[in-house]
Amino acid sequence: MKMTKAKRNHLLYVAITFALVIGAFLILQSMIAGKTITRSLKGQLVPICCWIVMAVSLNLVIGVSGELSLGHAGFMSIGAYTGAIVSGALLNALEVQDTTVRLVAAIAAGGVIAGLVGALIGIPVLRLRGDYLAIVTLAFGEIIRNLVNVLYIGSGDGRLYFSFLNKKLPEGVVMLVDGAKGAVKIKPVSTFTAGFILVLITLVVVLNLINSRAGRAIKACRDNRIAAESMGVNVTKYKMMAFVTAAVLAGMAGALYGLNSSTVVPTQFTFNQSINVLVFVVLGGLGNVLGSVIAATLLTVLPELLRAFDDYRMLVYAVVLILVMIFANNPLIRSYWNRFMAILKAPFVRKKTSSDQGGDAQ
Repeated sequence: MKMTKAKRNHLLYVAITFALVIGAFLILQSMIAGKTITRSLKGQLVPICCWIVMAVSLNLVIGVSGELSLGHAGFMSIGAYTGAIVSGALLNALEVQDTTVRLVAAIAAGGVIAGLVGALIGIPVLRLRGDYLAIVTLAFGEIIRNLVNVLYIGSGDGRLYFSFLNKKLPEGVVMLVDGAKGAVKIKPVSTFTAGFILVLITLVVVLNLINSRAGRAIKACRDNRIAAESMGVNVTKYKMMAFVTAAVLAGMAGALYGLNSSTVVPTQFTFNQSINVLVFVVLGGLGNVLGSVIAATLLTVLPELLRAFDDYRMLVYAVVLILVMIFANNPLIRSYWNRFMAILKAPFVRKKTSSDQGGDAQ
């Protein structure tokens, strides 16, 4: 069975994406082993993995599904707090000392809870379109942040204790979430290897979904909703599939992010964080998974590299973003980029022979 050109191009795209990610991981691991990596960059490795997962998952909603969501940081906060609670409860109540078990359980729980919330939110929200959907998802992110501000959770005697609005927990419990103070007394267990594995899982899930029958239905709903409905495609179902998948991945990234520090506060997951992830997606290209990976990496490292500019750091960062967007949308530069990609693909593209042409004619 002959492979179509589209299938061959997709496989090449997937191979390049995984090769770049795995290659970067191996290089960084060798730098860590040789102690040639700076302390600042080493501290950024786990957050970079988290932001890559956030950007790729949001690209599934915006680039592939065609819906503008501005509440992605809300799912990240759910994952971060769920991960902190699960990890703290396992350590304090069940005395589980294995950090790998606690990390895996926290990431899984963060993904599940964020996915459930995403499904509950998606049922009414995904019936909206355009600006209305963006406003509602923005409100969702702010609601989650304000609910966490009045949430108190503690563990003791093998149990979890919850309280809203005011702190009414039994004395002697270990506080896991302390209202506006956020998740406290977290024992950091996140590792760069765990972040790399989560990035690989995200790429496998998203790339397979995009190239599947469901992915083609999602893109059909994005391109022409009326035509898709007339062909019998359940638009709400497939948009819900993309939305919930993105929420699960964002929750898992949030758990990894939350367990990378000793404290997680609600102000870390404001509207600005959702906009930052949106910038990663737009800069990398809507629907371009590899572009999201590269953009999230560069824009996470860039502010640290610009610290030498001190007070002008964020101004330079904004100017760089503007210049990149201008050049990325320049037709001449895009033509050069297409030629460069054609050169890369040339060794993998088999030229048609006369027998192939004769077979096609038949």
